[in-house]
Amino acid sequence: MTSAVQDTTQGVRRAPVWSVLSGVALLAGLTAAALAGLSVADALTATGLPDAGPVTNYGLPFIKAAGEIAAVTATGCFLFAAFLVPPQANGVLDAAGYRALRTGTVASALWTVCALLMVPLTVSDVSGQSLSTRLSPADIWSVAGLIEAAGAWRWTALFAAVVTVVSIPVLRWSPTPVLFAGSLVTLLPLALTGHSSAGGSHDLATNSLLIHLVAAALWAGGLLALLVHALRGGEHADIAARRFSAVALWCFVAMALSGVVNALVRIQPADLVHSRYGWLVVGKAAALCALGYLGWWQRRRGVAALQTNASARGALIRLALVEAVLFGLTFGIAVALGRTPPPPPANLHLSIPAVEIGYDLDGPPTVARLLFDWRFDLLFGTASIVFAVVYLAGVRRLRRRGDAWPPGRVAAWLLGCLVLLVATSSGIGRYTPAMFSMHMIGHMILSMLAPVLLVLGAPVTLALRALPAAGRDQPPGLREWLLAALHSRVSRFLTHPIVATALFVLGFYGLYFGGIFDAVNGSHAAHVAMNLHFLVSGYLFYWVVIGVDPTPRPLPPLAKLGVVFASLPLHAFFGVVLMGTKSVMGESFYRSLQLPWHTDLLADQKLGGGIAWAAGEIPLVLVLIALFVQWQRSDTRTAKRLDRAADRDDDADLAAYNAMLAEMARRDRAES
Repeated sequence: MTSAVQDTTQGVRRAPVWSVLSGVALLAGLTAAALAGLSVADALTATGLPDAGPVTNYGLPFIKAAGEIAAVTATGCFLFAAFLVPPQANGVLDAAGYRALRTGTVASALWTVCALLMVPLTVSDVSGQSLSTRLSPADIWSVAGLIEAAGAWRWTALFAAVVTVVSIPVLRWSPTPVLFAGSLVTLLPLALTGHSSAGGSHDLATNSLLIHLVAAALWAGGLLALLVHALRGGEHADIAARRFSAVALWCFVAMALSGVVNALVRIQPADLVHSRYGWLVVGKAAALCALGYLGWWQRRRGVAALQTNASARGALIRLALVEAVLFGLTFGIAVALGRTPPPPPANLHLSIPAVEIGYDLDGPPTVARLLFDWRFDLLFGTASIVFAVVYLAGVRRLRRRGDAWPPGRVAAWLLGCLVLLVATSSGIGRYTPAMFSMHMIGHMILSMLAPVLLVLGAPVTLALRALPAAGRDQPPGLREWLLAALHSRVSRFLTHPIVATALFVLGFYGLYFGGIFDAVNGSHAAHVAMNLHFLVSGYLFYWVVIGVDPTPRPLPPLAKLGVVFASLPLHAFFGVVLMGTKSVMGESFYRSLQLPWHTDLLADQKLGGGIAWAAGEIPLVLVLIALFVQWQRSDTRTAKRLDRAADRDDDADLAAYNAMLAEMARRDRAES
């Protein structure tokens, strides 16, 4: 490893790596500051705040844009070390992976510094007070907790600092996927502030911005990491370029679609030519189209040249440099867009529900409204469709090579995806933020019905059979990464019956009786997090109990049945306790919606408790049927195995058993 570190240091000295990265960050910052400066007067008029001074007006967009380049660089470098280049056979990162990891550590540290600087700049911007003359550090610290945007930047700095510190001692491949995931988490607070988090349709705007940011981080960060690797002359450039090319294509699609949704939520088509905000949207769209074209050309020229000759990096470097410049401009435009007031909406008189949850409710929930009043959830609705399409693609690959896949598993998986779509995008999902009883219906579907069906679909087994295995001395691919995840310590911990049961059952008590739900009920991000927790914890529990897929801790059927009967009474007891509570959870938020048909909040909460108490019946039936079938199949496989063994040794075990019985009978006759 020492030699790898020495090679890394020498490589950094030879290649103009940090000059390129610093240049992209500087370009993004200057673009953001220049364009945002043109909108300072409009922003002050829209907010009615005094001018905070040039340090804030130009420094804030510059630091934000430069910091975002550092953030995506960290994400891309951790992605590169985890998935784009192979580690050594003993699991230690090779020179290329180690270089990317160290670059990611430095970029993450810079992202931490920029996020910390954004806290006082945001306080100055929101308060209209000059940072240099009127705000002291004590004032900034006391006010930052009261300003949502400043609080988001504090969380960003904390997350980025944790990622930086954790990444420093890493030498092996196994922690790099965790670092990659952590770097994406640092971007989440950005999606919860700005234009997308307020006003009408802010649920669609926030979700689309979240998809947009993650896709941009993967695309821009992966490109910068690949460019850095090519400049350093690292090995496996052909493999890295081929893998990143596939990632970049899907990121372009996600960025384009989410960008269109976010723009349509904020402005009307006519505003594209009649407002400064619309001009910036057009400029960003043009830059994205140019990036898409360059990415297509990169695949045809740069990536193709590397596949023919692994040392032919010239075309890739030239095109990647142009792409990096365009990304710098795009990030600068995006930050300026966030600093520019959008045109006033066509409907200036939004209702209270439209302001609080993003849309109106036409009346109390009825069967017709629950079935037909849909509002597509960009996160979970899209995930359900993607899950179904990818699963069917895997089944199609198996059948094309002549392998069978049980139709029952296909039906279970597709039905689970449909249930996930209905729970989050139908009228159920539409009424979930506004009523506790509807929230509980969605909770029960996501935690107790959808996971059962998804687990019975055996997606891991399908992936292991459909994905090609890496050949001898070939770099690991998707199949090897999946196997590594299955056998990891994290997987063994999460699939322990006690841990899985605790996450599944005790999460109910902690969320509702621990005061968490009451504190975060009005937050769209909290509802997304709760839905994700319900789905993941339910999937882990049912994977352990009835999962067809292999688990790190396989249990016999009788033990699985014991886990089921030990956990479901706790779930039913939760519903009983909920029906008996006298205080209303989330009362202040539900009252603030001022829905004239939703006034008896305690009765609605008791209804939610009854739903929680009764909701375990259908999953229990499905689980018992699945356990019975699995138990029967296990006995059948055992019988077949014993029959095959008897055929091989002419039933030696049975003959020995009969001989033992005959000897015992002979002794009994002799004694009598």
